[in-house]
Amino acid sequence: MPRSLPPVAWFRAFEASARHLSFTAAADELGMTQSAVSQQIKALETRFGTELFTRKPRGLALTDAARKLMPQVGSALEMLQAATLALDGPPEAELLTVASSVSVASWVIAPHLRDFHRRHPQVRIRFASAIWPDDFQSAMADVEIRFGSQRQVGQSALPLEPSELVALKSPMLEGKLEDLPLIESVGTSVGWDAFGAAHGLGALRPRLYVDSYGMALQLAAGGSGVALVTALLGRDAVASGQLVPAHPGSLAPREGYYIAVRDTVPAARAFADWLDARLKQG
Repeated sequence: MPRSLPPVAWFRAFEASARHLSFTAAADELGMTQSAVSQQIKALETRFGTELFTRKPRGLALTDAARKLMPQVGSALEMLQAATLALDGPPEAELLTVASSVSVASWVIAPHLRDFHRRHPQVRIRFASAIWPDDFQSAMADVEIRFGSQRQVGQSALPLEPSELVALKSPMLEGKLEDLPLIESVGTSVGWDAFGAAHGLGALRPRLYVDSYGMALQLAAGGSGVALVTALLGRDAVASGQLVPAHPGSLAPREGYYIAVRDTVPAARAFADWLDARLKQG
């Protein structure tokens, strides 16, 4: 049985890094942190079992494996972009388009969507899954919920709270945090090592790696381990009893979720105000 393909996000990080010969320049282009790009490259190298870059004091150099991979990855990403633009046309005149990650749509918006429809029955919503800058561009959304730093998402975007990182697990999973399987989201700047250092727990080593907070929460809810995620995504699961804190402490993040609204669209402002009110209810 053939092995599953690595995430497209890893290939994006590789292609941008190979083109710029710099993790920093690739991070700026993709709207990510340099650390996140480096982690995704390391994950891809681990998956292939070979180095793709030679790290030098003043930049990067492609290995032979990377030179073979680069043209095929570039061509594949161009085909994906063309296919997306061909099918993802402009939104309909009276349709509100909300662009966000699947994690935000599933864990933050979905639990309360019925309330929004009750308050605004005339508004139809189209959700567009978006993570990367070009995803948001092609979505042409009225509301954008992005992940990153304030500098990356733009000064006009407003932060969504709570943003601190918390450790969550299934109520069926028992044991001390240090003894449980830890789940870490690749692509963020702060992880279990920082959490352990902040709370005197020593070196905490993850056993499971995922590419989104949403997947980390899903695994935690299934009893597979403890997820270190933003409190924004986990609050409703905790309120419903689906997840419980695995440790009383929290950790300040370096990135968070931000919302930007097209103010010329009344429904967009109504959605943003509704979401803000729901989050402030605690």
